[in-house]
Amino acid sequence: MKTRCIIIDDEPIAIKVIRNHLQKLEGIEIVAECKNAIQAFEILRESKIDLMFLDIQMPEITGLEFLKTINNPPKVIIVTAYRDYAIEGFNLDVVDYLLKPVSFERFLKSVDKYYQSINRSDIHITSVHGVETLDFIYVKENKRIFKVYLSNINYLESMKEYVRIHTDNKKYVTKNSIMYFENKLPKDRFVRVHRSFIVSILKIDSFNSTTIEVGKTTIPISRKYKLSALAALNYAGEI
Repeated sequence: MKTRCIIIDDEPIAIKVIRNHLQKLEGIEIVAECKNAIQAFEILRESKIDLMFLDIQMPEITGLEFLKTINNPPKVIIVTAYRDYAIEGFNLDVVDYLLKPVSFERFLKSVDKYYQSINRSDIHITSVHGVETLDFIYVKENKRIFKVYLSNINYLESMKEYVRIHTDNKKYVTKNSIMYFENKLPKDRFVRVHRSFIVSILKIDSFNSTTIEVGKTTIPISRKYKLSALAALNYAGEI
């Protein structure tokens, strides 16, 4: 299920920048682009919106004035050329406050804050009748954002400032720490077994006291993570 968003700004160039950033993310759908708050108000009446990218200085009514008029507003990321309204914005519980011009790296951090604010972070889960049917993470590689399904991940391998994600049919290399993924990935599905490795529990074929087999790959279990790894595997016997 995609995040439904609208962009509200009276400057076409500013809308284009946000649109271009959003089009790099598969998990977000642009429902409408509005040049003023009145247009946005009509969209909110007619459609379910999860996230607004909101400018402040607009004709007739400012972005902050507009935000104050909405009952149960969607999540809001302010995008403005003015830094003077940051405190007032955060007092209105906005997700983030972006200053124009907005780089893609800064924009991506803001979107990540949105997912954290709804307890999803960059891991997305959709349920049908209580059954998990879709879950994935966003992975940035070579200035592109890839959707990687958790069910396809075999293990993650740390390479200092980078992490290589091994999936069923591809490897992704992204600039991040192994700790970042350890905190993001669900603990009931992934286990840290070494300072350099996180393994999908479902993909483990066999293990002993020092190694884990995932397909044809042998992954070491370090002393530091041995007890927590065995606990995650629900194994209480001797090995």
